[in-house]
Amino acid sequence: MGYAAPAYAPAPRGGAGFALIVVLFILLIIVGAAWYTPVV
Repeated sequence: MGYAAPAYAPAPRGGAGFALIVVLFILLIIVGAAWYTPVV
C-alpha cells in the first residue's frame, strides 16, 4: 500500500495514457452491464 503514492507520482508524463485506458475500461463495463441488463 506504501507504493501507491510513488506509483502515481509520474502522472504528468505517462498518466494520460493510463487514465485513458481506465476510462475506456469503465466505459466498457458500463456498456456491457447495460447490454446484458434488459432495460424495460
